[in-house]
Amino acid sequence: MENIIVKMKFGSHLYGLDTPESDQDYKGIFMPTLEEILLNKIPKSINMNIKNSQGAKNTNKDIDIEHYSLHYFIKLACEGQTVALDMLHAPENMIIETSPIWEAIQKNRSKFYTKNLKAFVGYARGQAAKYGVKGSRLNAAKEIIEFLENSLKSTKHIKLADVWDQLPINEHCRMLGVNKSGIKQYSVCGKTLQSTTKIQYALDVLNTFHKNYGKRAEKAAKNEGIDWKAISHALRAAFQVKELLLDNNITYPLKKAIFLKKVKAGQYDYLKVVSPILESLMIYLEELTIDSDLPDKVNRKYWDDWIYHTIIEYYKHDEVFNDY
Repeated sequence: MENIIVKMKFGSHLYGLDTPESDQDYKGIFMPTLEEILLNKIPKSINMNIKNSQGAKNTNKDIDIEHYSLHYFIKLACEGQTVALDMLHAPENMIIETSPIWEAIQKNRSKFYTKNLKAFVGYARGQAAKYGVKGSRLNAAKEIIEFLENSLKSTKHIKLADVWDQLPINEHCRMLGVNKSGIKQYSVCGKTLQSTTKIQYALDVLNTFHKNYGKRAEKAAKNEGIDWKAISHALRAAFQVKELLLDNNITYPLKKAIFLKKVKAGQYDYLKVVSPILESLMIYLEELTIDSDLPDKVNRKYWDDWIYHTIIEYYKHDEVFNDY
């Protein structure tokens, strides 16, 4: 492939979580052609995957290759997407091809740092909620269900707005403020309900959650039904955010690689070991985010100007460019 800015080993090999069965994963960045830039036809990415094994699941015989256009990579990095931040911190021994452009990006990677690491924290929090079998979550859901069932006994109570000021507030039930349409919102165990929602509909949603969550809690107590790979990814993301917020850096291979490998292999008791660690990490990360001195968002103008000047410098000797 032409116009390569960087190409690197990625995935489990970067994290230090690879096993003999791990497939080969590569990421990279390319400079779009001048024609693509001028015609506003810049592709987001180019995939060049090679499937050498049989079956849907990848093996060590398969090769996953994905290259992002320079513009799209900068966008991902500005959004705090995990793939971009992983690439920004890849050590030299993971780099296969490089360029002065990549060296400039990596040198200024701190300009992508913000306290708003939604992609990392969001994934970790999602997995913690999915497998977080704390009894308090079940009790919170039961409390609001009982409250809404009693509310329905009154013919005046049709929507949540009718009982809004009486809705239970606890560890897992809280007010979220208003959305873009100005409608008030309420969160129950991670599920968002609006003031315009009918009480009966809210009850249906919460009863389904309570039933499914209860089954999951029962399985988790027996160390069954746990997606250990997903949990290891959630812990990995949490550890990465912690290091970034504390040290303005992410070290590869990961410092917790050995622990994460054991989690992925299901070698720990979920309720006694893994769940408490994940839950405490989520609380700690929220505290770190509040206290962080990092900016709330990336200075996008800086990177827009940087892209502009980088492209001019890259194509300054191109005949088509010099015709303008």
